Amino acid sequence: MKLELRGITKRFGPLVANDAISLTVEPGEIHCLLGENGAGKSTLMNVLYGLYPADDGEVLLDGEVQHFKSPGDAMRAGIGMVHQHFMLIPVFTVAENVILGHEQTKPGGRLDLGAARQQVREISQRFGFDLDPDALIESLPVGVQQRVEIIKALSRDAKVLIFDEPTAVLTPQETEDLMRIMRQLRDQGAAIVFITHKLQEVRDVADRITVIRLGKVVGEALPTASNAELASMMVGRAVALEVEKGPSHPTDAALVVSGLRVADPHDQIVVRDVSFTVHGGEVLAIAGVQGNGQTELTQALVGLQPKVTGSITLDGDELVGRSVRQVLDAGVGYVPEDRSSDGLVGGFTIAENLMLDRSSGGPFVKAGSLQLKVLGDFAQQKVQEFDIRALGSSEFAGQLSGGNQQKVVLARELSRDLKLLVAAQPTRGLDVGSIEFVHKRIIAARDAGIPVVVVSTELDEVTQLADRVAVMFRGAIVGIVPADTPRETLGLMMAGEMPGGVKAA
Repeated sequence: MKLELRGITKRFGPLVANDAISLTVEPGEIHCLLGENGAGKSTLMNVLYGLYPADDGEVLLDGEVQHFKSPGDAMRAGIGMVHQHFMLIPVFTVAENVILGHEQTKPGGRLDLGAARQQVREISQRFGFDLDPDALIESLPVGVQQRVEIIKALSRDAKVLIFDEPTAVLTPQETEDLMRIMRQLRDQGAAIVFITHKLQEVRDVADRITVIRLGKVVGEALPTASNAELASMMVGRAVALEVEKGPSHPTDAALVVSGLRVADPHDQIVVRDVSFTVHGGEVLAIAGVQGNGQTELTQALVGLQPKVTGSITLDGDELVGRSVRQVLDAGVGYVPEDRSSDGLVGGFTIAENLMLDRSSGGPFVKAGSLQLKVLGDFAQQKVQEFDIRALGSSEFAGQLSGGNQQKVVLARELSRDLKLLVAAQPTRGLDVGSIEFVHKRIIAARDAGIPVVVVSTELDEVTQLADRVAVMFRGAIVGIVPADTPRETLGLMMAGEMPGGVKAA
């Protein structure tokens, strides 16, 4: 099925999110929509999917103009969408989620869950998903949940598939699996729209590329274009794709972690006797495949894990046993890996989210009263400084794109007087221009003498930001090595092997 968008315009008050955008996606093609956070990519796809009405322009399928008033209309016409934030019911099974909205019934009106289970098995077998139809969504890893979203679309015979930032929450291994699935769908004749800002993924999987900047199409490219060329088209200027940093000048040991053990709610040990030291003025990056204890370790550092033994000292003060508020007040900045559930309150404004760490005193609260002008001026400054694409600081955080939500979290944490910065997946979901900005701020914190712990599954990010690299496997640190350690060696360490002759750092 051929998809055409002609002159699509979408406005939100004075903001023009899409400005006369036109593009064509042929059957058997992966067409990448590339652009910065807030460029209008997701808005355009929401128009296509019937979530927003277009103010101008038209959508055509196989040459026929469509009039979608809801996602149901789009699905019936053969369009399926895999959202960045999954549209799944956690307490339902895989089969129940797949059947939701187009339930099949037996005589007497009873749900035909057997048919749904069989449909899940058939699609899973075709794409090698290995999914249990009776598994609860809440028990499945993120990458597997995404496969459920894909099965939902395919179960409704989608001929046009939209993938909206599909790799934002995936590990490298899960990303590779998704790319394989997308190629398989393309080879079976699907027309695929792939929304992303990750340049290497674009070059790996796209057949054609359309670049959007500030709501307008600014050009088309082929996957043979260089990362530098694509980044320049996205941002409108040359972008440094590698971190620019000088040598570190570490001072005394600031963060000292000794014999740290963390147990999960079922008393299973998920962090095993971890010990390391971070000096003032250095970045220690923690690498590893997602799910090897990094999440629990970072949460323990900020007081979010209840079952912790061992010691965490910051400038000689013990943090184990303190509340999250006490840890934050001790000067710890924290960027959580899941911004939507742990980093922000979606129903609060940008300004309100920027004061979450400082809601009990100055400068925003005096004598129990909120200083609205002080907060407003501060928020407006941070919106500009961090290039948060929004109508203003009074916009609700939940209405922002994922990347702009991450900028709000970073703006809040990096605007405090810090003694330690803990950043988990700090650039997850960000475009190249924003990544460049965040990396500069992290290095600036290091150069100001702050100890920094960065947790990332992106090896490029790890090796570029780090002064030293600690690799985790099954809850333990395999080794701590210099940042110039070869990627092949780091890969072996991530699989639990410490090659002989590797120099510790």
